[in-house]
Amino acid sequence: MTGSRYRFRPHWVPTILTLLLLPGLLALGFWQLDRAETKRTLRERRDAAAEAQPITLSVPLRPLDALLLKPVRATGSFDTERQYLLANQARDGVSGYRILTPFRFRGSDTAVLMARAWVAASGDRRELPDLDPAPSGERTIAGIATDGPSVGYRMGSAYVGDGDWPRQVTYLDFEAMDEALPYRLAPLVIEPDVSRDERLARLMGGVTPTRHTGYAVQWFALAAALVVIYIVVNLRREGGNGA
Repeated sequence: MTGSRYRFRPHWVPTILTLLLLPGLLALGFWQLDRAETKRTLRERRDAAAEAQPITLSVPLRPLDALLLKPVRATGSFDTERQYLLANQARDGVSGYRILTPFRFRGSDTAVLMARAWVAASGDRRELPDLDPAPSGERTIAGIATDGPSVGYRMGSAYVGDGDWPRQVTYLDFEAMDEALPYRLAPLVIEPDVSRDERLARLMGGVTPTRHTGYAVQWFALAAALVVIYIVVNLRREGGNGA
């Protein structure tokens, strides 16, 4: 009776490819798990703060960690001459801008940003949309304290185009934005107090913890498939004789 057996004999080409690809796939999986945990914590913190009384902002401001995701209010006035447009902020599949207007505290040289509205973008980034003017005069605003809307990659300068107002930015560089203003800009963005689901969607960039976990499973599955393929392609069949 003639039989055969298989022996694992790795070839250098698939070995190198596997060693290059496997760590990256695993890293992406663990990164997605970390993102899922971060957003679960974000949701828990937001839920815990939902019933809290609004914090009245005053100068000097509390540390950001003590304000993040909590309801706040402030009295002062909008800087109607200077506004920022945060690019690449999609809504219902449409690309647009978040309008961020400095709000200066009454009797102070300190301001925070208020995310006043969203406006659709044109096909040409050089053509900025028409903006509704910021309300004038002293007023009290209320909302949720955040560190800013979710953005993608932060590469290069945050500014796009020239130095005219409104200024277009691709991400929030508070130091650079502070330098462009004649007063101090604190690293805080007040989001309108919208519904809980909409607020969480904005803060999470549209990707829930469950979806991040699903992405992680996909990356780990690809890593497992790569290992299986590596083993299979390196099995060598050896013939043999037996009775």
